[in-house]
Amino acid sequence: MRNLFRSLRWLVASVILLGLIYPLSITAISQMVFPFQANGSMMVYQGHVVGSRLIAQKVNIPGLFYPRPSAVNYAGNGSGGSNLGPTNPVLVQDVRKNLAQVLRQDPGVTPAQVPTSMVESSGSGLDPDITVGDALLQVPRVAKATGLSVGTVQSLVRQNTRKRFLGLWGNDRVNVLTLNLAVLKAQAGTAP
Repeated sequence: MRNLFRSLRWLVASVILLGLIYPLSITAISQMVFPFQANGSMMVYQGHVVGSRLIAQKVNIPGLFYPRPSAVNYAGNGSGGSNLGPTNPVLVQDVRKNLAQVLRQDPGVTPAQVPTSMVESSGSGLDPDITVGDALLQVPRVAKATGLSVGTVQSLVRQNTRKRFLGLWGNDRVNVLTLNLAVLKAQAGTAP
């Protein structure tokens, strides 16, 4: 009987420590250290949540920047790549379809100017960032559709460019949602 009570006390102590105190303390630490990520990175525009800065969304409005193609149709509940190899005819067909779409959306761009990141999906299918080159290629279309000058849109791209991590890893990149919100704010500022 003594061992039973000792075991029950240990069970209650373990449940309190590992089931309540530990998760609450880790949550509190994450809220303090990484508040943006811990709260879902939701972006608000005009009082409405318009998306997460960490998950790409489908955009098909000519006055906004487009994200990379998605192998999962931008479904945030199931990220993943296509897992198609470079010799797979389905991948080749998808790349050709994406290239045709880029050339249709951005008139004046030649196939040689289109970087692979604009026609191939990312590993997660939900990459929220595009390269600076991808963004600059879209500047003329966005400027024409919004009525903003090319210089203004290029400036927005520069202002929203995040540099390589520690100056060593990755490439300079632009978050599509953040950039699109900057475009909408600039466009609203020029409206009569």
